[in-house]
Amino acid sequence: MKAFLGMGLLGSNFVRAMLKRGETVQVWNRTFSKAQELEKAGAKAFAQAQDAVKGATEIHLTLKDDASVDEVLKVAEAGFAPGAIIIDHTTTSKEGAIKRTEAWKAKGFTYQHAPVFMGPINALESTGFILLSGDEAIINSLTPGLAKMTGKLLHFGAEVGKAASMKLAGNAFLVCLTAGLKDTLTLSKSLGVSVEDLLTLFNSWNPGTLVTTRLQRMTGADHSQPSWELNMARKDTQLFIDAAQQSGHQLLLMPAIAALMDEYINKGLGNHDWTVIGK
Repeated sequence: MKAFLGMGLLGSNFVRAMLKRGETVQVWNRTFSKAQELEKAGAKAFAQAQDAVKGATEIHLTLKDDASVDEVLKVAEAGFAPGAIIIDHTTTSKEGAIKRTEAWKAKGFTYQHAPVFMGPINALESTGFILLSGDEAIINSLTPGLAKMTGKLLHFGAEVGKAASMKLAGNAFLVCLTAGLKDTLTLSKSLGVSVEDLLTLFNSWNPGTLVTTRLQRMTGADHSQPSWELNMARKDTQLFIDAAQQSGHQLLLMPAIAALMDEYINKGLGNHDWTVIGK
């Protein structure tokens, strides 16, 4: 039997998928009504976390942050069965994941951080990605069950906390991507380019395919053979800023990028590949 603590959009759909697979699941949420809602799908809801985990061999969590994980586990501990395994899908700090792994091991329990790249639909459909790192024997024992929850398990070796780091790095990319798209939309509006036009462009010229080669170029040792000179990239960046300002709009990221480019140009690197700003 499994327990699941945290019935937000992700956690509740994880539970629905488990129930569809015929698993027995006990659930808890700080707002009890959200846990009760899962009883319609076959879960058993509890108002107290320590009651929800009683008899569970696996205790899954999808909470907010380090503090909420520590708080909920402290309360739930009173109901833990001997040898219970804690599987935490919460996005947390690397340090928090390491600390919890060590602390719960000292108490005789297994804590495995398993953050995810999933939306609610992925959780319901058992697609997306679960990230893992740490004790290989523990991961191997958990793999069959976790594989049912996701499209793919991504293993990042024996380093405890590495999965947390990879999740944060991935989320940083998503945040920057969204902020960059905001600037793209603002500039497009300033230039009279519709969203439909943008989609037509991106469907044919897919910038997503450039990520791997761009990262390799940015982290390479030699930027002296440019495919796009920093001076030229800086010129274009100013065109973005000017076009937006002329239409009464303000770009979010471009002014900071322009300032960074100027720093590298002032170092005498204007004729280098513009990805030198990633050094």
